[in-house]
Amino acid sequence: MILLSDPRVAAVPAVDDGDPLLDLRAVPELRLDGRVADPDGAYARLRAELVSRLTDAQRKLPDGLRLLVVEGYRPYAAQQAIFTRYRDELRRLHPSWPAGRLREETSKFVSPVEVAPHSTGGAVDLTLCTADGVELDMGTPIDATPVESDNACFTEARTIPAAARENRRLLVDALGAVGLVNYPTEWWHWSYGDRYWALMTGAAHAPYGPLS
Repeated sequence: MILLSDPRVAAVPAVDDGDPLLDLRAVPELRLDGRVADPDGAYARLRAELVSRLTDAQRKLPDGLRLLVVEGYRPYAAQQAIFTRYRDELRRLHPSWPAGRLREETSKFVSPVEVAPHSTGGAVDLTLCTADGVELDMGTPIDATPVESDNACFTEARTIPAAARENRRLLVDALGAVGLVNYPTEWWHWSYGDRYWALMTGAAHAPYGPLS
């Protein structure tokens, strides 16, 4: 399992291709959830190519199911705050962990800011819902931490009910088919065009760099 703290991720060059951010509030084909909405609407923005791929993925789902987008773009400052808060929580729980272990364990839930997929506009947190907006059982809530879920948030976790495993499989099949890459410690996190995506797909560089 390659984590976002792995030096190989940071070593991937990013050459931004200028693909614009789209506001999903103006994209009726995709359903947007407001649970993490911010005043500036950053959560609703994604790169145009990623939006196109998500709409393609939705067409691959069984009848009656839809993607439910929870969060897209995350500004640098917000990413740093989440990383710091979770790192400090783990430090309190495990005061004996050395700095390297602490960084690695933190990155299982939130990316170091210098390689953060969300800060490129190329990452999305999402789940599945019915046509009426009822969320499917995915085994854990979105943003369940490895600590609180006993690693049930890992995409391939076998400790969740069979129905939830099947729902995850539907998500994996649809998003994988359109070229998105999953972060394996978070079943809900998928990306396209960022450094992690480039490393996992063998691309020469990441077409998306961090956005201000």
